[in-house]
Amino acid sequence: MQDPVQLAQGASRRTSPTVVDPEKAQTLDVIYVDFEPGDSRNPATWSLRRKWLVTFVASYFTALTGATASAYSMGFPSMMRELRCTEEQAALGISTFCLGFALVPLLTSAFSEEFGRRPLYVATANNIQTVIAARFICGAFGSTGATMVGGTVADVWPAAERGLPMAIYSLFAVAGTGTGPIVAGWIEMSLGWRWIQWFHTIAGGICIVLTVAVLMETRTGIMLTRKAKALRAKTGDTRYRARAEEARGPLRSLLWVSATRPLLLLLTEPTVIVFSLWIAFAWGIMYSMFESILPVFEGLYGFNQGQAGLTFAGMTVGAFLGFATNLHQESLYRKHFPTRGPEARLFAACGAALLFPAGMFIYAWGARATTPWIVPVLGVTLFMWATFIMYLAVFTYLADCYGTYASSALAGQSLLRNLMGTAFPLFTPPMYARLGIHWASTLFGCVALAMVPIPYVLLFLGPKIRARSRFASTVVHQPSI
Repeated sequence: MQDPVQLAQGASRRTSPTVVDPEKAQTLDVIYVDFEPGDSRNPATWSLRRKWLVTFVASYFTALTGATASAYSMGFPSMMRELRCTEEQAALGISTFCLGFALVPLLTSAFSEEFGRRPLYVATANNIQTVIAARFICGAFGSTGATMVGGTVADVWPAAERGLPMAIYSLFAVAGTGTGPIVAGWIEMSLGWRWIQWFHTIAGGICIVLTVAVLMETRTGIMLTRKAKALRAKTGDTRYRARAEEARGPLRSLLWVSATRPLLLLLTEPTVIVFSLWIAFAWGIMYSMFESILPVFEGLYGFNQGQAGLTFAGMTVGAFLGFATNLHQESLYRKHFPTRGPEARLFAACGAALLFPAGMFIYAWGARATTPWIVPVLGVTLFMWATFIMYLAVFTYLADCYGTYASSALAGQSLLRNLMGTAFPLFTPPMYARLGIHWASTLFGCVALAMVPIPYVLLFLGPKIRARSRFASTVVHQPSI
């Protein structure tokens, strides 16, 4: 067996980066452990096949979470009959799901720092079956896995190869939201709302199996910390340390920072504020559509529940269009980064700013009995196309701008985005009842129109805004995507 010192790479502040000589090691204050060459636990050494398998399983988790959120609304008719509740009461299930999705990640992100990613994935998968009993619990625990997928992708893919996997993750996240109601509409017609939930329970069972079988721990800091602890226990030498142990404070401190820093950035950073408001508004409209689409297509066009569910395919198509647009956006980013910096991420977002209100106005005024049903579906497709581009731009731009504080910036926007998803379903039914389909959607379109300047302002003034920031990175390196 090799000497434990030979398993440790790194050194104290006084020595060279690599330690392989046991005698020399005696002079060190700290011996930093690292992976041995070719260690199969190191995600950097994994084969492409294994990396893609991990990416797709983690993204499947995300798609399942999105489908669970959206498909729920398709069961309203039978739920209201069986439980004798109002539509507003049924809609609380959408809001509480989003509320759990908004609040819990502020704490679970710190737990992933302390215990790794895999234990939280496994824990969340087991709670998918609680969807019937508590939508809040489903959203809370479902959010843990879904919000960690971006971190998992970053763990297993180097920056030079991360662009496509991140786009695929985003595609699963957004397209899954539109796909859920397509199936749920037909289930509602024949089996009722309970079987919509049981269908997701079955899909969740598949997720459990895949998670346990495929998703190994990917956070290198956690693995090296465990290795260092094992070496300390085996040799009695307290100098063995993982660098992550020094960077990571006590769990109480991690929880405090995890819960407060996102709020600090959300309330004080202009870039985070305006980008978060933009995507949060779009997210709120998306959740309100889960309730507004059914009255439009059943009331105006006489669709049954299954046919109305098929109209959600416009959301899925919009997500795929956004994915294709991102391929062009990445080429523009590589071309213009030397002169534009992180703002080269925003070209497609500028186009999405125009698509967003256009989709809402088409949806608002195309929904007429004398107009073909495909017209409002086109509006939904354009809206979702814009939303996907915005969603991906928020992640990539904030990550580029905030460097070591990127996780907090993204957590802040995620909090506001899901709080909007909580609020919108609560006021959507009475708003549509009072204003009517046309004017309620027009109101959304007008607000979206007022937000058109957001990406343009950041495109041209982003460097000046970042220069005044406490948290934004002053030097941004381009990943070769």
